[in-house]
Amino acid sequence: MHRYYFDHNATTPVAPEVLRAMTPCFSEVYGNASSIHYFGQQAKLRLEQARRQVAGLLGCEPAEVVFASGGTEANNLAILGTVRQAARQRRHVITTAIEHPCVLDACRQLEKEGVEVTYVRVGSDGMVSPDDIRAALRPETVLITVMYANNEIGTVQPIGEIAAIAREAGVYLHTDGVQSTGKIPVDVQELGVDLYSLSGHKLYGPKGTGALYVKKGTLLGPILFGGRHERDRRPGTENVSGLVGLGEAAELARRGLPAEMPRLAALRDRLERALEERIEFAGVNGKGSPRVPNTTNFYFDFLEGEAMVIALDLKGMAVSSGAACSSGSVEPSHVLTAIGLSDERARASIRFSLGSQNTEEQVDALVEAVEGAVAHLRKLSPTVGSRQ
Repeated sequence: MHRYYFDHNATTPVAPEVLRAMTPCFSEVYGNASSIHYFGQQAKLRLEQARRQVAGLLGCEPAEVVFASGGTEANNLAILGTVRQAARQRRHVITTAIEHPCVLDACRQLEKEGVEVTYVRVGSDGMVSPDDIRAALRPETVLITVMYANNEIGTVQPIGEIAAIAREAGVYLHTDGVQSTGKIPVDVQELGVDLYSLSGHKLYGPKGTGALYVKKGTLLGPILFGGRHERDRRPGTENVSGLVGLGEAAELARRGLPAEMPRLAALRDRLERALEERIEFAGVNGKGSPRVPNTTNFYFDFLEGEAMVIALDLKGMAVSSGAACSSGSVEPSHVLTAIGLSDERARASIRFSLGSQNTEEQVDALVEAVEGAVAHLRKLSPTVGSRQ
């Protein structure tokens, strides 16, 4: 049986070029990048090359790149590090209802510390309105944090417009760019953000690596303590091998994006057309909104998404019923309920996220597998009679 992978928003395979770049760091360039001897300085050279490569992908200065252990840490550093640093008695943060759990939970932690947080709603199209962000502003607002691309439905938020509002109000803007980096062009200067997070394993790099762009002049305090690394912003011995891999992945993304974007968009459209034509009571969540080219989220009424994931896995197709970090949750996706889906429809939704190894033949095989699985599961469904 062939096995095909359609869950690239959960994680991506490490690119061969990334693995080759990392390998010497385990056996030859094994020094601590903070050591002043030859071995340490060789590691430091590799680390700083990786920083330049990440900066090249984001369109910023290398000195504005802070390395971290992944998107979760980068997001926490951005949110907690700026808000706790704000020298105000009353502090207020604006975010949205469809953020990744690591952003929402960081905001909930701030609420425990006395910070007020506004969770702006989104429309049924999965988009946040810049006007709603503007309306949520208060004199005590210190941070706006809005994701660039949603991890479940792929909608791309109007960050440029929100940045203009933030600038006008003198408020920092952080963007969770974990699901946009490597999928659409990112220029942090053009976007106008103050902080931007990314994760290595979402763009064919290794797990346990990430970065935070911190615009020069942004007041950011550490959330970990113990050393002077990363210009006093993130202590701890740097993961040189992993960050070299992240740098190489960033370089590959920068070079490959112009060709890969239209290729993935064509595959995504092929998948959507076929499923909509061949399966009744199904549709795309967030269709019609700007989306990253690799992501589509489908509802299939009258079945359970978890059962669908298992049925497709048995046919050799790896897909997801929501964010990987939320698997095992009995609650429906907070993103899908935020865009107005009923709990039942949210639980009947599946995410397909395409990547570099997917082909038209694989997409066609996926369509066949989905059609068969839906037919089988609907026969077993106790709610199937309600569609008569």
